[in-house]
Amino acid sequence: MAFSDARKELDCSICLNIYTNPVTLRCGHNFCRDCIEGVLDTQRDSGVYCCPECREESQERPELIRNITLRNIIERLQSTKPEEEEKESQIFCTYCIHSPVPAVKSCLLCEASLCDDHLRIHSKSPQHVLSDLTTPQKNRKCSVHENILEYYCTEDSACLCGSCRLHGDHQEHQVEALEEASEKRKENLTNALQELLKKKKELEESVEILQKYKRKVQDGADEVTKRVTAIFRDIRRQVDILERRVLNTISRQAEKVSFPASDLLQDLEIKKDDLSRKICHIEKICNMTDPLTFLQESDTGDLCDTEDEDEEDKERRNKLLHCGGGTGCDWNLTHITYRIV
Repeated sequence: MAFSDARKELDCSICLNIYTNPVTLRCGHNFCRDCIEGVLDTQRDSGVYCCPECREESQERPELIRNITLRNIIERLQSTKPEEEEKESQIFCTYCIHSPVPAVKSCLLCEASLCDDHLRIHSKSPQHVLSDLTTPQKNRKCSVHENILEYYCTEDSACLCGSCRLHGDHQEHQVEALEEASEKRKENLTNALQELLKKKKELEESVEILQKYKRKVQDGADEVTKRVTAIFRDIRRQVDILERRVLNTISRQAEKVSFPASDLLQDLEIKKDDLSRKICHIEKICNMTDPLTFLQESDTGDLCDTEDEDEEDKERRNKLLHCGGGTGCDWNLTHITYRIV
């Protein structure tokens, strides 16, 4: 089997590329691990798993076994591939037939590649035009006359051979030698390159200036943000302090204002209990049917003596309720001073 055919055996049948982390199914077919796992994932809903190559079915998800031998072969192949590609791309001397020797120049007239030794003994006549190996031979010859391209038509921007210049469609056109046209084009490109480099430098300077400006603006914004954050943090702290101070003042003022009321309330509760006791006693006496007993029980001087106490309580109550304009108390907070910076 040829090497190219053997190389194809190392390609995954799913992705059609060389195996990556090769694994083997029970049936013996090999696949990339990611490729076969993707296929098995799509078959999961059907409940039946099958090999993409031979279609062998299985009710359970197949076990993926690492193919170490195949992996080692691929690694060795990939390690030697750059050297083989370099050899394939290398051009050898046409005259060194016994052993391949790298060529350094090509002769357009002879259509041959020359090594250093054959280059020294090669003809130095003008007809033997030497070119670099990177230039394809077919691009150096006229496609019509098969002669070497020696001239350049500036009107049609085309490379010409001697026959094209003398007998072709370019007889009346402005024609220059390839070397001369190449030098002019190179000079123009060099000037254009200098202009592009100049513009690039200007753009880089502009970008740098804008980046510095952007950083400066961002730094300024960060500084202002820090200052504003600190100010509002201090404002919230002072507002909290002021809130506690006002609430404490309100609490103390309420306690101070309500103290006489509490004292009067306590006295009134005592007198209310005393009145309730007297009312019950009087009602009990009034329900008596025996005149003698009634007169004996009712002959008590303090049962109806409430006028002095009522007047005294009324005076204290009216004095308390009419303090501060009749509102019960004057919630005046103007004496609370505060300052928020």
